[in-house]
Amino acid sequence: MQSRLNVVVATLVALSILSCQLGFQEEEKVLTIVYWQAPSVPSAYHSGGIKDIDAAAITLEPLARYDPSGNIVPVLAASVPVVGEGVSSDLTSITWALKKGLKWSDGSGLTADDVVFTWRYCTNPNTGCTRESSFDGITNVEAIDSETVKISFEAPTPYPYVAFVGSGTPIISASQFEDCLSAESSCDQRFEPIGAGPYRIVGFTSNEEAVYERNPEYRGDEPYFDRVVLRGGGDALSAARSVLETGESDYAWNLQIAPDELNRLEGMGDGTRVVAFSSMVERVVLNQTNPDPALGDDRSEYMNGNNAHPFLSNGDIRKAMSMAIDRERLAADLYGVAGQATCNLITGPPNYVSSANDECLTQDIAGANRLLDDVGAVDTDGDGVREFNGTPLSVVFQTSTNDVRQATQELISEWWSQIGIDVTITHHDAALFFGGDPIDDAAMTYRRFFADVQMYANGSGIDPQSYLSDLTCKHVPTREDNWSHGNIARACDPNYDDVYERLAETPTGVARDELIKRLNDLYVQSYVEIPLVNRGLVSAHLDTLKGVRMNAWDSELWNIAEWRR
Repeated sequence: MQSRLNVVVATLVALSILSCQLGFQEEEKVLTIVYWQAPSVPSAYHSGGIKDIDAAAITLEPLARYDPSGNIVPVLAASVPVVGEGVSSDLTSITWALKKGLKWSDGSGLTADDVVFTWRYCTNPNTGCTRESSFDGITNVEAIDSETVKISFEAPTPYPYVAFVGSGTPIISASQFEDCLSAESSCDQRFEPIGAGPYRIVGFTSNEEAVYERNPEYRGDEPYFDRVVLRGGGDALSAARSVLETGESDYAWNLQIAPDELNRLEGMGDGTRVVAFSSMVERVVLNQTNPDPALGDDRSEYMNGNNAHPFLSNGDIRKAMSMAIDRERLAADLYGVAGQATCNLITGPPNYVSSANDECLTQDIAGANRLLDDVGAVDTDGDGVREFNGTPLSVVFQTSTNDVRQATQELISEWWSQIGIDVTITHHDAALFFGGDPIDDAAMTYRRFFADVQMYANGSGIDPQSYLSDLTCKHVPTREDNWSHGNIARACDPNYDDVYERLAETPTGVARDELIKRLNDLYVQSYVEIPLVNRGLVSAHLDTLKGVRMNAWDSELWNIAEWRR
């Protein structure tokens, strides 16, 4: 028996050697990813957007990242520090311990010095780093030893998990980038950064293609694929078709196409769409100042609260406008799987989400009409438009030029007409609406707000403290600050400000969660901003591709090490 077994083994070995000699090798396992907005540079620190951060995330890693539920999970760090175990009791520092034996893909050691260098690199004005704001408030980053790094803040920082957490602020190699700190350096290294992730980049053509292979120094289980190809170009529809119709790609990103067309393509049976939600809410914003053009330079100016809107400053009128909207229809008809009707401005992570406002999910035209009657907003001349203190309830409703937004405007205008509000619809090119000069393009920018009502989407982030700060009285945009602040509605509530001050002093935990919910409720129940739809991310992958866990809080490629066939 043993002799026969030896013969079988020898035969298998001989066949294996022969197949190699004849060129019969195992087929290369290639993962093909389509980002129709092609990456320009595989670097989060020279990024023009998510497309570049994701291209970098395949090879570069942070100390920690976010999972699909918004939880922080360690990556290069051994664990996530908390108060008393890495975070100082006075909230002025956080100390991270790295995993032992980390290596860059070139075999050199990854140490705390690389973390320190990354901070120095991005805060150096010569490097052109686009993520410098992620390091705001940090006074020092120091290596305690080769595996320990301490970050110090200029003031108590209740949420210290911004720098080096998430794919937007990964660690880069000091030895590779040390020559990039001078103004004279071109720093071509950013096109082929070495990393510690599951794959290493071996080729990059800007706005076309990035190619990766397995990182031989990766600390985890060997990644499944021999090669990863990230292709750019085309549009969202062609990207969707390449997965769901032709099967020539494994994964397609950011499928901003009509819900009916996406349903048709998925029905072909070769692929699956994946959806993830964070806290990106489409909302209607009601101007709390008077936008009358006759006011000249005082148009839509706060003026210390002395330039109130003639009727939108009334909370019952604002509430009636909210009650008239059918959010479920907006989500289902215009967004499909990419939209969830919502009554909150903070829709995640789950520990921050309030359940106190869910009644808005039921449209109530009759109730809205009764409320307007009760407040004295009535149609006295029979033209179908109510008046309040002699002023007709007529609004100019603006947003950016976008098919979904124009359809949303039409529906909301119809519902408001049913409660006696006249609507004039207008829309502006997105580049001007969101990025126009506040002086030269004043009538078209959402910050100047030369309308009664406007609509756009905004995100509260993984920790919403900064977002909630923007809604305080001191952040009302005015001519003095060149309309740069974030309280676009021009609303001021001292009670809200008092609760916010408590939030700014409260570390992560249950007490902080409850304060965030309270601030959301105070603002939502003022109806200064009316939440409509929580917008999700939609991508697709072949059914044969396993391990994909869609993530809206971090890079969609956050767990690419687990992808396989």
